[in-house]
Amino acid sequence: MKRSASDEEIRSSVRQHYGQIAENFQPEGSPACCSPNQTACCPSPAGDDHVTSNFQPIAFYEVADVVDLPADVAGLSLGCGDPITLAGLQPGQTVLDLGAGGGIDCFLAARRVGAQGRVIGVDMTPAMLEKARANQQKLGVENVEFRLGEIEHLPVADASVDVIISNCVINLSPDKEQVFREAYRVLRPGGKLAVSDIVTRTNLPEVVRASLSAWAGCVAGALPVQDYVAGLEAAGFIEVQVAQADFDSGQDGTPDSSDGELAAQAVELISKLIFSARITALKPTR
Repeated sequence: MKRSASDEEIRSSVRQHYGQIAENFQPEGSPACCSPNQTACCPSPAGDDHVTSNFQPIAFYEVADVVDLPADVAGLSLGCGDPITLAGLQPGQTVLDLGAGGGIDCFLAARRVGAQGRVIGVDMTPAMLEKARANQQKLGVENVEFRLGEIEHLPVADASVDVIISNCVINLSPDKEQVFREAYRVLRPGGKLAVSDIVTRTNLPEVVRASLSAWAGCVAGALPVQDYVAGLEAAGFIEVQVAQADFDSGQDGTPDSSDGELAAQAVELISKLIFSARITALKPTR
C-alpha cells in the first residue's frame, strides 16, 4: 500500500514522539502511555488531542511481577501486553527485547532467566535508553545490556539469542519484513519469538495509514493479522500462532466530548478494526 511519508520520515516521527515521552516523563504523574491526551500505544487515528483513555499498560502483567517495581520503571510501560508470560522464559536463556523503551520487559525478563541468563534491550531512541540505563542502576540489575539501534538493523550477532520479546513496537516499523528477517537471523535454531503487538482485522483507511501521528500512536503501522503471519512465515518462522489479547475490550481511546461527532465516529471505526494480539513463532531447529 502506498504511503505519503517515507520510511525515514516515519522513523523520525516515531523517534521524536517517544523521545519526548522519555524527556517529559515524571514518575509522580499519570501513566506515560494512554493517559489523557497521550497516544503512545493507544490506538488514536486523530492525534494526541482527540482521545482520552483509562488504558493502563502495567495492568497487563502478572501482579507478582510488577508489584515491587519503582514508578520510574512502571510508569514508562508503553506496551499493549505481557510478552514475558507469553515467552515462558527459562533460567540461563539469552533474551532480546525489540524496542526496549524504559526497560520494564528487560528487567522482568532478567528475573526469569536468572544470573546465568542475559537480556539485551535494543531501542532507537537515545532518551529512552538513557531512562532505561538509569533504571538499571536504580534496580541494580547486572544481567541486562541496552544497545542503541533500529529493530530493522539489530546490533546483535547471528544465532546468538534464545528468545525474542517485544511489546507494541513492531507495528511502529515501516519495514516489518526486514524486522522479521532480522529476528530470524539473530535467533538460535529452535529459538522462540513471543511478542505483544497491535494488528488489524482488515486494511486501514488510507487517511489513517498516511498520518504520522497515527503511526506514533501504534495505529497506522498495524498490519492485517494475515499479513503479519505471512511476513513471519516468509522470513522462515514456523508454528506461527496469533491470539487476541483478553484485555482488548475497552483498550481503545474514547473521544473527548469536545471533539464532535466526526472524531467520535473515526475513533469508533478504528477501534473495530484493530486489536492487541499475542503472537508466537519458532525458528526451525535445522
